[in-house]
Amino acid sequence: MNALKLKEKAIQIRIKTVEGVYNAQSGHPGGSLSIADILSVLYFEKMNIDPANPKDPDRDRLVLSKGHAAPSYYGALALRGYFSTDEIAKLRQIDSFLQGHPDMKKVPGVDMSSGSLGQGLSAANGMALYAKRKGKLFRVYVILGDGEMQEGQVWEAMMTAAHYKLDNLTAFVDVNRLQIDGPVAEIMNDLPLEEKFASFGWHIISIDGNDVEAIASAVDQAKTIKDKPVAVLCHTVKGKGVPLMENQVSWHGVAPNKEQAEGAFAALEAQLAKLKEEN
Repeated sequence: MNALKLKEKAIQIRIKTVEGVYNAQSGHPGGSLSIADILSVLYFEKMNIDPANPKDPDRDRLVLSKGHAAPSYYGALALRGYFSTDEIAKLRQIDSFLQGHPDMKKVPGVDMSSGSLGQGLSAANGMALYAKRKGKLFRVYVILGDGEMQEGQVWEAMMTAAHYKLDNLTAFVDVNRLQIDGPVAEIMNDLPLEEKFASFGWHIISIDGNDVEAIASAVDQAKTIKDKPVAVLCHTVKGKGVPLMENQVSWHGVAPNKEQAEGAFAALEAQLAKLKEEN
Protein backbone atom coordinates (compact mmCIF):
# COMPACT_ATOMS: atom_id res chain seq x y z
CA MET A 1 0.00 0.00 0.00
CA ASN A 2 1.45 3.38 -0.98
CA ALA A 3 1.80 6.37 1.34
CA LEU A 4 -1.34 8.10 0.05
CA LYS A 5 -3.42 5.01 0.79
CA LEU A 6 -1.94 4.75 4.29
CA LYS A 7 -2.72 8.41 4.92
CA GLU A 8 -6.26 7.75 3.71
CA LYS A 9 -6.62 4.84 6.13
CA ALA A 10 -5.33 7.01 8.98
CA ILE A 11 -7.99 9.64 8.25
CA GLN A 12 -10.65 6.95 8.08
CA ILE A 13 -9.48 5.69 11.47
CA ARG A 14 -9.84 9.24 12.79
CA ILE A 15 -13.36 9.49 11.39
CA LYS A 16 -14.29 6.26 13.17
CA THR A 17 -12.67 7.58 16.34
CA VAL A 18 -14.84 10.69 16.35
CA GLU A 19 -17.92 8.63 15.42
CA GLY A 20 -17.42 6.27 18.32
CA VAL A 21 -16.71 8.89 20.96
CA TYR A 22 -19.52 11.15 19.78
CA ASN A 23 -22.12 8.38 19.82
CA ALA A 24 -20.94 7.18 23.21
CA GLN A 25 -20.66 10.73 24.57
CA SER A 26 -17.69 9.27 26.38
CA GLY A 27 -14.12 8.34 25.59
CA HIS A 28 -10.68 9.74 24.86
CA PRO A 29 -10.38 11.44 21.46
CA GLY A 30 -7.10 13.34 21.87
CA GLY A 31 -4.69 10.47 22.37
CA SER A 32 -6.68 8.25 20.01
CA LEU A 33 -6.34 10.67 17.11
CA SER A 34 -2.59 11.06 17.66
CA ILE A 35 -1.84 7.35 17.03
CA ALA A 36 -4.02 6.83 13.94
CA ASP A 37 -1.01 6.96 11.60
CA ILE A 38 0.84 4.32 13.61
CA LEU A 39 -2.19 2.03 13.50
CA SER A 40 -2.61 2.62 9.78
CA VAL A 41 0.95 1.53 8.98
CA LEU A 42 0.88 -1.48 11.30
CA TYR A 43 -2.52 -2.85 10.35
CA PHE A 44 -2.58 -2.02 6.65
CA GLU A 45 1.06 -2.49 5.70
CA LYS A 46 3.48 -4.06 8.15
CA MET A 47 1.91 -6.56 10.52
CA ASN A 48 1.58 -10.22 9.56
CA ILE A 49 -2.11 -10.71 10.42
CA ASP A 50 -5.24 -12.33 9.03
CA PRO A 51 -8.62 -10.93 10.13
CA ALA A 52 -10.22 -14.22 9.09
CA ASN A 53 -7.97 -16.03 11.58
CA PRO A 54 -7.46 -13.59 14.47
CA LYS A 55 -5.98 -16.25 16.77
CA ASP A 56 -3.38 -17.49 14.30
CA PRO A 57 -0.49 -18.59 16.58
CA ASP A 58 2.05 -17.22 14.11
CA ARG A 59 0.49 -13.77 13.77
CA ASP A 60 2.25 -10.57 14.79
CA ARG A 61 0.91 -9.12 18.03
CA LEU A 62 0.01 -5.59 19.10
CA VAL A 63 -0.52 -4.46 22.68
CA LEU A 64 -2.26 -1.10 23.09
CA SER A 65 -0.77 -0.25 26.46
CA LYS A 66 -2.48 3.16 26.45
CA GLY A 67 -5.81 1.37 26.41
CA HIS A 68 -7.89 4.54 26.67
CA ALA A 69 -7.00 5.09 22.99
CA ALA A 70 -9.36 2.23 22.18
CA PRO A 71 -11.57 4.33 19.82
CA SER A 72 -8.81 4.51 17.20
CA TYR A 73 -7.77 0.91 17.86
CA TYR A 74 -11.34 -0.25 17.20
CA GLY A 75 -11.46 1.92 14.09
CA ALA A 76 -8.34 0.25 12.71
CA LEU A 77 -9.58 -3.25 13.53
CA ALA A 78 -12.98 -2.62 11.95
CA LEU A 79 -11.55 -1.09 8.79
CA ARG A 80 -9.10 -4.00 8.53
CA GLY A 81 -12.02 -6.43 8.59
CA TYR A 82 -12.02 -7.93 12.08
CA PHE A 83 -15.63 -6.84 12.61
CA SER A 84 -18.24 -4.60 11.00
CA THR A 85 -17.59 -0.87 10.97
CA ASP A 86 -21.23 -0.48 12.05
CA GLU A 87 -20.17 -1.60 15.52
CA ILE A 88 -18.18 1.61 16.04
CA ALA A 89 -21.39 3.61 16.61
CA LYS A 90 -22.14 1.31 19.57
CA LEU A 91 -18.93 2.15 21.46
CA ARG A 92 -19.44 1.93 25.23
CA GLN A 93 -23.09 0.92 24.85
CA ILE A 94 -24.41 -1.65 27.33
CA ASP A 95 -25.08 -4.22 24.58
CA SER A 96 -21.81 -3.67 22.71
CA PHE A 97 -18.60 -5.73 22.84
CA LEU A 98 -16.62 -2.50 22.28
CA GLN A 99 -15.88 -1.46 25.84
CA GLY A 100 -14.11 1.69 26.90
CA HIS A 101 -10.85 -0.25 27.01
CA PRO A 102 -9.80 -3.24 24.85
CA ASP A 103 -10.92 -6.72 25.96
CA MET A 104 -9.13 -9.64 24.31
CA LYS A 105 -11.94 -12.02 25.27
CA LYS A 106 -14.62 -10.02 23.47
CA VAL A 107 -13.07 -8.04 20.62
CA PRO A 108 -11.69 -9.92 17.58
CA GLY A 109 -8.13 -8.85 16.86
CA VAL A 110 -7.29 -7.61 20.35
CA ASP A 111 -4.20 -9.43 21.60
CA MET A 112 -4.13 -8.07 25.16
CA SER A 113 -6.72 -6.51 27.46
CA SER A 114 -5.44 -3.14 28.64
CA GLY A 115 -6.47 0.03 30.38
CA SER A 116 -4.47 0.14 33.60
CA LEU A 117 -1.54 2.23 32.45
CA GLY A 118 1.99 0.90 32.69
CA GLN A 119 1.26 -2.79 32.21
CA GLY A 120 1.33 -3.23 28.44
CA LEU A 121 5.09 -3.43 27.95
CA SER A 122 5.32 -6.24 30.50
CA ALA A 123 2.69 -8.23 28.59
CA ALA A 124 4.47 -7.54 25.28
CA ASN A 125 7.74 -8.72 26.84
CA GLY A 126 6.10 -12.02 27.72
CA MET A 127 4.86 -12.51 24.17
CA ALA A 128 8.26 -11.65 22.69
CA LEU A 129 10.15 -13.88 25.13
CA TYR A 130 7.80 -16.77 24.36
CA ALA A 131 8.48 -16.30 20.65
CA LYS A 132 12.24 -16.32 21.27
CA ARG A 133 12.20 -19.45 23.37
CA LYS A 134 9.85 -21.37 21.07
CA GLY A 135 11.60 -20.37 17.87
CA LYS A 136 8.58 -18.42 16.62
CA LEU A 137 9.09 -15.72 14.01
CA PHE A 138 6.24 -13.38 14.90
CA ARG A 139 6.98 -9.84 16.04
CA VAL A 140 5.43 -7.94 18.94
CA TYR A 141 4.47 -4.27 18.87
CA VAL A 142 3.33 -2.15 21.79
CA ILE A 143 2.01 1.43 21.89
CA LEU A 144 2.59 3.50 25.02
CA GLY A 145 1.83 7.11 25.88
CA ASP A 146 4.45 9.60 27.04
CA GLY A 147 2.32 10.30 30.11
CA GLU A 148 2.21 6.57 30.74
CA MET A 149 6.00 6.56 30.85
CA GLN A 150 5.67 8.01 34.37
CA GLU A 151 4.60 4.55 35.58
CA GLY A 152 7.34 2.64 37.39
CA GLN A 153 6.40 -0.72 35.89
CA VAL A 154 7.31 0.59 32.43
CA TRP A 155 10.91 1.10 33.50
CA GLU A 156 11.11 -2.37 35.04
CA ALA A 157 9.78 -3.77 31.77
CA MET A 158 12.34 -1.76 29.81
CA MET A 159 15.12 -3.40 31.82
CA THR A 160 13.57 -6.83 31.26
CA ALA A 161 13.29 -6.38 27.48
CA ALA A 162 16.94 -5.31 27.22
CA HIS A 163 18.14 -8.09 29.53
CA TYR A 164 16.52 -10.78 27.39
CA LYS A 165 17.64 -9.09 24.15
CA LEU A 166 14.10 -8.98 22.76
CA ASP A 167 14.94 -7.80 19.26
CA ASN A 168 11.52 -9.05 18.10
CA LEU A 169 9.87 -6.31 20.20
CA THR A 170 9.18 -2.76 19.01
CA ALA A 171 7.70 -0.14 21.32
CA PHE A 172 6.04 2.95 19.89
CA VAL A 173 5.86 5.84 22.35
CA ASP A 174 3.20 8.40 21.50
CA VAL A 175 5.07 11.59 22.44
CA ASN A 176 2.19 14.07 22.16
CA ARG A 177 3.45 15.96 25.25
CA LEU A 178 0.02 16.17 26.93
CA GLN A 179 -1.76 14.06 29.54
CA ILE A 180 -5.07 14.38 31.35
CA ASP A 181 -3.86 16.99 33.85
CA GLY A 182 -1.69 19.09 31.55
CA PRO A 183 1.72 19.08 29.82
CA VAL A 184 3.73 15.95 30.58
CA ALA A 185 6.83 18.01 31.35
CA GLU A 186 4.95 19.89 34.08
CA ILE A 187 3.07 16.98 35.67
CA MET A 188 6.04 14.58 35.97
CA ASN A 189 8.81 15.24 33.50
CA ASP A 190 10.04 11.99 31.95
CA LEU A 191 12.30 13.61 29.36
CA PRO A 192 14.74 13.02 27.76
CA LEU A 193 13.23 9.74 26.61
CA GLU A 194 15.90 9.11 23.99
CA GLU A 195 18.74 9.09 26.51
CA LYS A 196 16.76 7.14 29.09
CA PHE A 197 15.78 4.34 26.70
CA ALA A 198 19.35 4.17 25.41
CA SER A 199 20.73 3.91 28.94
CA PHE A 200 18.45 0.91 29.51
CA GLY A 201 19.97 -0.84 26.47
CA TRP A 202 17.38 -0.09 23.78
CA HIS A 203 17.92 0.96 20.17
CA ILE A 204 16.26 4.33 19.58
CA ILE A 205 14.50 5.68 16.50
CA SER A 206 13.01 9.17 16.76
CA ILE A 207 10.45 10.22 14.12
CA ASP A 208 7.47 12.37 13.23
CA GLY A 209 4.78 10.01 14.50
CA ASN A 210 2.14 11.48 12.19
CA ASP A 211 4.18 10.72 9.06
CA VAL A 212 3.23 7.30 7.64
CA GLU A 213 6.39 7.04 5.57
CA ALA A 214 8.59 7.71 8.61
CA ILE A 215 6.64 5.13 10.61
CA ALA A 216 6.95 2.51 7.88
CA SER A 217 10.69 3.17 7.60
CA ALA A 218 11.07 2.83 11.38
CA VAL A 219 9.29 -0.55 11.35
CA ASP A 220 11.62 -1.76 8.60
CA GLN A 221 14.68 -0.48 10.45
CA ALA A 222 13.57 -2.15 13.67
CA LYS A 223 13.58 -5.52 11.93
CA THR A 224 17.30 -5.14 11.19
CA ILE A 225 18.34 -4.50 14.79
CA LYS A 226 19.82 -7.50 16.58
CA ASP A 227 20.00 -8.27 20.33
CA LYS A 228 18.18 -5.11 21.38
CA PRO A 229 14.53 -4.09 21.67
CA VAL A 230 13.62 -1.01 19.64
CA ALA A 231 11.88 2.12 20.88
CA VAL A 232 10.28 4.31 18.21
CA LEU A 233 9.71 7.72 19.75
CA CYS A 234 6.80 9.16 17.78
CA HIS A 235 6.52 12.92 18.09
CA THR A 236 2.83 13.51 17.44
CA VAL A 237 0.06 16.07 17.74
CA LYS A 238 -2.61 15.24 20.29
CA GLY A 239 -5.99 15.47 18.57
CA LYS A 240 -4.29 15.23 15.15
CA GLY A 241 -6.59 15.91 12.20
CA VAL A 242 -9.31 17.75 14.10
CA PRO A 243 -8.32 21.44 14.37
CA LEU A 244 -10.57 22.03 17.37
CA MET A 245 -8.76 19.30 19.33
CA GLU A 246 -5.17 19.64 18.18
CA ASN A 247 -2.68 20.29 21.03
CA GLN A 248 -5.54 20.91 23.47
CA VAL A 249 -5.23 19.04 26.77
CA SER A 250 -8.95 19.61 27.38
CA TRP A 251 -9.72 16.99 24.71
CA HIS A 252 -7.95 14.18 26.51
CA GLY A 253 -11.17 12.58 27.73
CA VAL A 254 -14.12 14.69 26.55
CA ALA A 255 -16.68 13.83 23.88
CA PRO A 256 -17.68 16.43 21.25
CA ASN A 257 -21.21 17.79 21.08
CA LYS A 258 -23.19 17.66 17.83
CA GLU A 259 -21.79 20.89 16.42
CA GLN A 260 -18.21 19.98 17.33
CA ALA A 261 -18.58 16.48 15.87
CA GLU A 262 -19.96 17.86 12.63
CA GLY A 263 -16.99 20.22 12.41
CA ALA A 264 -14.60 17.34 13.04
CA PHE A 265 -16.21 15.18 10.37
CA ALA A 266 -16.12 18.07 7.90
CA ALA A 267 -12.42 18.68 8.52
CA LEU A 268 -11.55 15.00 8.14
CA GLU A 269 -13.69 14.54 5.02
CA ALA A 270 -11.96 17.57 3.49
CA GLN A 271 -8.59 15.94 4.18
CA LEU A 272 -9.80 12.75 2.48
CA ALA A 273 -11.02 14.69 -0.55
CA LYS A 274 -7.66 16.46 -0.86
CA LEU A 275 -5.80 13.13 -0.72
CA LYS A 276 -8.00 11.68 -3.45
CA GLU A 277 -7.22 14.69 -5.65
CA GLU A 278 -3.51 14.01 -5.13
CA ASN A 279 -4.00 10.36 -5.96
